[in-house]
Amino acid sequence: MTKTKSRILTALALTTALTAPALIVPMFSAPAAIAAPQVVQDFSDLAAKVTPAVVNVAVTMKTGAEDGDDVRMSGPQDKQMEEFMKRFAERFGQPAQPGKPQGRPDGKQRPEHKGQAVGTGFIVDAKGTIVTNYHVVSKADSITVTMADGTKLPAKLLGGDEKTDLAVLKVDSDKPLPFVTFGDAAKVRVGQAVMAVGNPFGLGGTVTTGIVSARGRDIQSGPFDDYIQTDAAINRGNSGGPLFDMDGKVIGINTAIYSPSGGSIGLGFAIPSSLAEPVVAQLKDSGRVERGLLGVQIQPVTKEIAESLSLKSEKGALVAMVQPDSPALAAGIKSGDVIVSVDGKSVDGIKELTRTISAMKPGTSVKLGFWRDGKDMTATAKVGDQKEESAIVKAKADGKPVEAAKPEPMAYGVSLAPISPETRQQMKLDAEVKGVLVAAVEPGSPADDQGLKAGDILQQVGRDAIDSPKMAAEKLKEAKTTGKPVLMKIYREGMTRFVAISPRAA
Repeated sequence: MTKTKSRILTALALTTALTAPALIVPMFSAPAAIAAPQVVQDFSDLAAKVTPAVVNVAVTMKTGAEDGDDVRMSGPQDKQMEEFMKRFAERFGQPAQPGKPQGRPDGKQRPEHKGQAVGTGFIVDAKGTIVTNYHVVSKADSITVTMADGTKLPAKLLGGDEKTDLAVLKVDSDKPLPFVTFGDAAKVRVGQAVMAVGNPFGLGGTVTTGIVSARGRDIQSGPFDDYIQTDAAINRGNSGGPLFDMDGKVIGINTAIYSPSGGSIGLGFAIPSSLAEPVVAQLKDSGRVERGLLGVQIQPVTKEIAESLSLKSEKGALVAMVQPDSPALAAGIKSGDVIVSVDGKSVDGIKELTRTISAMKPGTSVKLGFWRDGKDMTATAKVGDQKEESAIVKAKADGKPVEAAKPEPMAYGVSLAPISPETRQQMKLDAEVKGVLVAAVEPGSPADDQGLKAGDILQQVGRDAIDSPKMAAEKLKEAKTTGKPVLMKIYREGMTRFVAISPRAA
């Protein structure tokens, strides 16, 4: 934080003497007005209060493991950091950077048997429960935590959750340990002061300060993205460390940074405590997180898709595929439906639906509102368990033109052909996969603009399933006369999705 020198501003107010008969206006000087000096915020009491509960996490793993925070470095900026760390170690007698093999007395390199990584964690109860990031410890063979006073303790992994990147460790101690508690991230305001504590580059406990730069950040890491953004310096090794408010409560877990160099540029991201606290509680109790499952593959509703389905808005989640033996299938949900509400609460998009269902306990009954064939409909589903999610068979389609006899030219920039036995074998398509083959896509065509590729399988036009190129041609021709975008269901690599192509573009 930059220390701003206080300035003393002196204001002198003078009146002007007016010359007029029988009128004298005295000249006077107002006392100097002194602006209050700006006070630099002091974090020393806060740091002294919370740092004893923050620990360094050191992980050993099998060589070649790519998880963890500081396993390897590459690139020109990282090479500079490696050289800095080497000089630092030589000057101050500190161990070399984690993850780097140290030399032998004879100058030869020691064989590297174990990879190493460093991160940060924080203790949340006196019995030694520690929260950190899943990516720090997910591939660990052994974990050691170092307390602020230098005490080293072996730790065991109680459980981890890859989807939220959270993990819970446990250490045993013969005395109660210092700990911190979670705060209310819902009350966090943009601009408020925060303090991060961590283990950057393995240097040990380090305090940095800043403000909350933004809330609700989506960095495209998964369906649970809801990060707090901060400009407090966060670097490699800070992962899993706490972000504190001024009351010493943990409002976030520092997890990621945006940086072209690997070092902090003031764009750090923390998992909010509102998301972390219930996950940590489940990991502590059972080692896993129970999440509800509906059993659908969903995609956003674009403007074109909404228009093709006669939806009034782009809200909701379009069901691209319903998994076999899933709660959605049992409830009668079909591919092409748009889920618009859950238990009467409107669904704005796919992330809201994912979070809402995931937060439900398996076995819960839920009322789904959805749009089908221009009508509002409802169904009741019994939420399943994500642990028992059905596996989806993956097929291979590399986007290259596939040999097919007599492809039929089409509007919208695609050529279609039947799925021959040879094509099915070449693409490793299951017998259950129905439709027609996209043999080629014209560059620059409407189909190309929507991401269609040779090797895709066209399964549906509007609400009609397609079983031949001729049928596809007829349905596309019919759809074009409506003047609305035509909705196509596409299968690719074991997944399905819908695209809508405007006839005006075509």
